[in-house]
Amino acid sequence: MRKLKSKNIYELDSERLATTDEHGNRVYLYPEEAKGVWKERRKFFYWFLISVYLFLPWINVNGKPALQVDIFNREFTFLGSTLHGVEPVLFFLMIASGLFFIAFITSLLGRVWCGWACPQTVFIQTIYWKIEALVEGSARKRRELDQASWSMEKGVRRLVKWILFTIISLHIAHTFVGYFVGPRVLLQLTTHNPSENWGLFIGTMILTAIFLLDFGWFREQFCIIACPYGRIQSVMMDENSLVIAYDVKRGEPRRGTVDRAGEGDCINCYNCVKVCPTGIDIRRGNQLECIHCTQCIDACDDIMTKLKKPKGLIRYASENELNGKPRKTMTLRSGIYIGISLILISAFAYFLKASTNLNMVFLRSNIPFRVIEDGQIVLNDFKLKLTHQGSSEYKLDFRIKEEVKGEVSFITPSRPLVLNKPEVKIIFFFRFNRDFLSGGTKIITVEALDFNTGKILAEKEVTLVGPSH
Repeated sequence: MRKLKSKNIYELDSERLATTDEHGNRVYLYPEEAKGVWKERRKFFYWFLISVYLFLPWINVNGKPALQVDIFNREFTFLGSTLHGVEPVLFFLMIASGLFFIAFITSLLGRVWCGWACPQTVFIQTIYWKIEALVEGSARKRRELDQASWSMEKGVRRLVKWILFTIISLHIAHTFVGYFVGPRVLLQLTTHNPSENWGLFIGTMILTAIFLLDFGWFREQFCIIACPYGRIQSVMMDENSLVIAYDVKRGEPRRGTVDRAGEGDCINCYNCVKVCPTGIDIRRGNQLECIHCTQCIDACDDIMTKLKKPKGLIRYASENELNGKPRKTMTLRSGIYIGISLILISAFAYFLKASTNLNMVFLRSNIPFRVIEDGQIVLNDFKLKLTHQGSSEYKLDFRIKEEVKGEVSFITPSRPLVLNKPEVKIIFFFRFNRDFLSGGTKIITVEALDFNTGKILAEKEVTLVGPSH
């Protein structure tokens, strides 16, 4: 952290961020490592998330990755179920419902996503910080190394650190790409010459560079100045939202500001500032830069334990609780967020069910109709597109509704038609007498039946055309 006029480098300026100096230049942070119960909980949860991220695409269910978004083939696979040709509305509803659900969680638990599940926090604190500490030492040693002149030792340590960062970033990027092309396919492609798959190779390298620069260098700057969620969290939260807060009534006045007899529990050790990954002083109240990582809770609890005072000077609490008021778990704001999320989820379920049904689309050929047999018989030529979701195989037969039976016949490549792909296109001819038409057109209904049971799976209206006189 930057050095001010005060000899205490952790006494932050009241008018600017700890990550900028008086000229607006970036000041690098060297957060110390806090130990405590919250760190152990987060470590367990972080490694669980990393394990899921790294191993989920390698798990095969029904011969496909447990999770895959195949953009090129328009397939979405989850735990053995595959959606083909997914409509854009499904992706919109899925993303929108997720965003409103996160807003609901934020209204209840504050910025818990940032501290407990955001890849930015998870990867940096679990992997990149560990590599940095292994290669360059503690926070104090890293600060001294940065401030020292370039030397052989400094160059070697920096080189080793960035080589390890690059290896980890490559692995994270390849895993991410594996969610789209399949990890086994990607592993096979990596043994080929990059020129055979330039698009995939360049895309993976760009992702690697993004992860490397973000997790290895940009770090807290993304949370502070680039993350949109961090900018709008205040809109989602109110006085009932859980935040990581400093208990002012218990902690103030701090040691060194009044006589010992009138001091609060805060001894002004600045340990909460030393461990903060975004460089804030939590004692100044709730701030947009706080990612709720609980580092300051562990640091403060450790000091309170040594002083034989109760833990919780810094803790999870709502503004109402800090002011001695009861906390409402569910508020109008929270109800609106979860209500909208449930509506969107219901809409998603409705459209998903509709998309799993057999669907027929008749596409007319370039020639609207043909007349044969001395002008008495009319042919209409269509291309029939049959689509369905899932892995079911259908044996289909077709029929025209009873009211026109015998007046119109049709010709298909095969009967029954085996539908074992998500999308099949066949040629479909209608044959009828020209007298069947009324004013040159006639609407009929075609039904698709299960060949074995006779159950109607889908039906579609078709407009037949021919000579108007």
